[in-house]
Amino acid sequence: MTFLSPVWLLLLIPVLAIAIVYVVMHLRRSQYAVRFTNLDLLDKVAPKGPGWRRHVPAALFGVMLVLLVVGYARPTAEVRVPRERATIMVAFDVSASMRATDVAPNRFAAAQNAARQFVRDLPPRFNLGLVAFSSTAAVTVAPTTDRNAVLNAIDRLETDSGTAIGEAVFSSLQAISTLDAQADEEPPPAHIVLLSDGSNTTGRDVPEAATEAGTRRVPVTTIAYGTEEGVIELSGRTVPVPVDGPALKSLADSTGGGFYEAASGDELQAVYDDIGTSVGYQMERQEIWPWFVGLALIGAVLAAGTSMLWFSRIP
Repeated sequence: MTFLSPVWLLLLIPVLAIAIVYVVMHLRRSQYAVRFTNLDLLDKVAPKGPGWRRHVPAALFGVMLVLLVVGYARPTAEVRVPRERATIMVAFDVSASMRATDVAPNRFAAAQNAARQFVRDLPPRFNLGLVAFSSTAAVTVAPTTDRNAVLNAIDRLETDSGTAIGEAVFSSLQAISTLDAQADEEPPPAHIVLLSDGSNTTGRDVPEAATEAGTRRVPVTTIAYGTEEGVIELSGRTVPVPVDGPALKSLADSTGGGFYEAASGDELQAVYDDIGTSVGYQMERQEIWPWFVGLALIGAVLAAGTSMLWFSRIP
């Protein structure tokens, strides 16, 4: 915690002086009572006092003064806040291998369910877009704060042949660059979340896409979902479709993104939860003096309340 007006902290000196005077006066009062040698008479003229309770209002009053002084010094702290113009593009693999059932009920349905929850959990002012890719890639929903538009697009996704991972990255970057009028000169903070279970089979290659994403400083987080045992039925034949994690990890590592493996629907949801809390926030230093002033007011109310309750007077 830092202070924008630290000079106000000098007022803590007189507050400390008041506390010292209070303690000294209390000690002198105790010494005077000890010098009174007739203890029986002392007990009659000075019956048992309130003890520790008499110090509570004074202590609360002192705390109030300290909090007010700190508040005047304008304290600041690092606060996690949603990033303005933050844009997240979800690149969704709709290739035929997504029909594999090694992730219940199948990879495609599990990914859809996790994507829906991810959309619902993002802060309302985040821009969110959707790219679907198989043999080609297309922006299904341009970056928007309209969550229903993205959810409806996820519901309409259908599988097809081919896997164009590189094209998915390029399409996502293009959507980010057209977010608003100043996106070219002042790109928005952005992140691509790419879900796939296979290797790039068509279109521009992945290293080329990674280079472009790195140049634009857009991290690509990849999620490899499925297992090595995944298979699909194709034209009456059983075709193995093992997940290709190393290729997706290489894409993530080269762009500064994260790599996750989600072998089940529950694990995939956990990955989405983690991404949702990491790519859409930034730490900003903000003034937090209202908290100190609010606590000071509470301290003042408690000081007055305890004094009225125990001593029938306001300190």
